[in-house]
Amino acid sequence: MPISGPELEGPAPLHDLLGHAASDMHDDTALVSGISVWTWQPLKQQIETLAAHMLALGLQPGDRVASLVPNCGELLVHYLACLKAGLVVVPLNYRYTATNIDYALKVSEAQIMLFHAERFEDLEASEQAHQLSLGRNSVGGPVQGARSFEELMHLDPPAAMMPEPDLNALAFIFFTSGSTGTPKGVMHSIRSFGAITASFAQAMCLTNEDVVFPGGSISHVGGLSTAFAGLLVRAPVILDRRFDGDVVLPLLRKWRPTVLVALPAALIALQQDHNAKRADFSSLRLCITGGDKFPVNLEKGFSSLTGLEIKETYGLTEAADCLFDPPNKETKPGSVGIVCPGFSMSVRDSDGNEVEEGDLWLSGDPMFLGYWKDPKATAEAVQDGCFNTEDIMRVDADGYFWFVGRTKQIIVHDGSNIAPQEVEEAVMAHPAIELAGVVGVHDTVHGENVWAYASVKDGVATPRSKDVVDLARKKIGYKAPEVVIFLDRIPLNATGKVDRLALKKLAAERLSAACAD
Repeated sequence: MPISGPELEGPAPLHDLLGHAASDMHDDTALVSGISVWTWQPLKQQIETLAAHMLALGLQPGDRVASLVPNCGELLVHYLACLKAGLVVVPLNYRYTATNIDYALKVSEAQIMLFHAERFEDLEASEQAHQLSLGRNSVGGPVQGARSFEELMHLDPPAAMMPEPDLNALAFIFFTSGSTGTPKGVMHSIRSFGAITASFAQAMCLTNEDVVFPGGSISHVGGLSTAFAGLLVRAPVILDRRFDGDVVLPLLRKWRPTVLVALPAALIALQQDHNAKRADFSSLRLCITGGDKFPVNLEKGFSSLTGLEIKETYGLTEAADCLFDPPNKETKPGSVGIVCPGFSMSVRDSDGNEVEEGDLWLSGDPMFLGYWKDPKATAEAVQDGCFNTEDIMRVDADGYFWFVGRTKQIIVHDGSNIAPQEVEEAVMAHPAIELAGVVGVHDTVHGENVWAYASVKDGVATPRSKDVVDLARKKIGYKAPEVVIFLDRIPLNATGKVDRLALKKLAAERLSAACAD
């Protein structure tokens, strides 16, 4: 039988997320971003003002509005204004190049775009950015040929009739990272993303006594669902565009957040920051990570520094935060937790039989609608209302799930399946290794050989490859890499995860060069 999470109380009202907070908590802090602080009533007024201006430009409910902006309060205002006006938000990753921007704008058919002034040159190099039917808005300073977000906020809002909220209306198109192929546009409705928001708030046991710090980009579902969850329960939200120690630590000390949600890389950086002290983390009741597997050995170091247990969450662009290690239940280190409110899950083999280890399938209100203008991909991924994540999970007798690896990234060596994440963790157990990425390399005898790429910590001598392999072999036996190659820096994709596609390309080039010799 599928495993279901707690009953979901209902989707968050994304068209009016601040609700009565603006009147009940008028002068209380709602949002902190850089040196700017919004209280509830001015934040609501900005949202309503921008929504009116957007409709006055000629946008109609259902029109797509792209954004290329780093984490800041203005971006959150932009999202909420679009949702209030019935517009479809198309967040672009701030790491996108001109080529990535062109692809996303063309696929989404966006009519208008909000961008940060510092990305002007990239937009000038983008063909699609010049073809937006309603032009561009800029934030972060005036830009020739673009309307200024800041100036709009100082103009009286035009009279505009806001559309009636429709739970089934399209609200977001998020682009996947493309880690296993061409990025797809993931569609979320008001209902589905509202359910994601409410589910995560419920799973984290959030209240208005909390202070929420999404330590990741709100152009991704994980960062945005965290920020929205905070606003939903009237908890102040902290945003910053950078997540390294010299930025995060002062924010922890000044604003004393109770909930921190961050990618593993950000938490690892905090752990390695020599200025970090246990007192810096004393306000936190929850420290949550997700987006990639957190190495157990580094988790121990972080817990030793902070005195906190790391709570892991698992989700996809299609279904954010669907598994979570909740604060009111036992933590099982290495597990990604139990089923979140509103979701139902099962683990199946290739024949569709429920098993203890296999592909994770899920369903529920927080699940995505499908892929934008790609019915074939949608039909392949969703069957009978259930979504095949193509992630391999193991579920134990207590209903805790354990991430094994992605089906498309599994390395098959001598007929055995090897998850790159497990090998990466074994390689990073070497004290000199900062980060590792593992890929399978074609071999006519063994099917695929395991190659590891690794970067070395600052100020530490590069170890011998053999020593790294030997240590990994002690930990994971035959799954250890045959080859360890050192790089100055491990390539990351647009979402900050190890870019295994780039590493496979490096491996192919290395093999090709060897054959040529």
